[in-house]
Amino acid sequence: MAKTVFYGSSSSTLQPIGHQLVQAKKAGFVFDDVLAEDTSASDLQLPFYKRETGKRLLDLLRSGDVLVCFWIDRFGKNYEEIQKNIRLFLDMGVTVKTVINGIIFDANPKDKMTKEIRDALLSFMSALAKAQAVAWREAQAAGIARAQAGNKLAYKGRKPIYNKTEVTQIMEMFGNGIGVNQIARKIGLNKFSVSRITRDPVGALAKLAKWEDQVETVITDEERIPNLADWVTKYSRAYD
Repeated sequence: MAKTVFYGSSSSTLQPIGHQLVQAKKAGFVFDDVLAEDTSASDLQLPFYKRETGKRLLDLLRSGDVLVCFWIDRFGKNYEEIQKNIRLFLDMGVTVKTVINGIIFDANPKDKMTKEIRDALLSFMSALAKAQAVAWREAQAAGIARAQAGNKLAYKGRKPIYNKTEVTQIMEMFGNGIGVNQIARKIGLNKFSVSRITRDPVGALAKLAKWEDQVETVITDEERIPNLADWVTKYSRAYD
């Protein structure tokens, strides 16, 4: 019988695996097993399939099973790693799903075109994850530099009324050609805030970094990622 397994990873206590699991269950998932990994562990430099959690996943999963993760960046720290590790499971016949954005990488596409679309989507999302990581590191470095140059009482500005999830949703809808007013109504923010975020998503992230202990990543086009967001909307499927 096919099973569904959740793979959670965390680099610190600021990214609790328990939170990832709660969000996954809110999305409607029911898991047969849960495997967690502390990515700050010493074996992180090993290839995924040689790490303890990677070995357990490869032993546990079979063709027809489903592997769920919070987001694809859990499979690697760069484009190549993410691609390689997800394809490792797809080649086994294991479908990979993400909690964020409800993306499905089907291990058994119905025809050649569907497979090509899946592979293109995987390439796009892997590049996106890399760009998001770059944006976060740049924002983090800028925040540290600012703090070192100033003092602990330095004015941080008004606390943002948005969070990471809302920034991600805004940039995805904006990339799909949806107007600012419509996005504002759907997200529940005012149109001026939405407009500022669409003009400078990295700046929006930097503002969050001043107020939050951890800021998750947002979409950025600074690495000239192809505009394939419409493919995500058209071909990715919602969870049952």
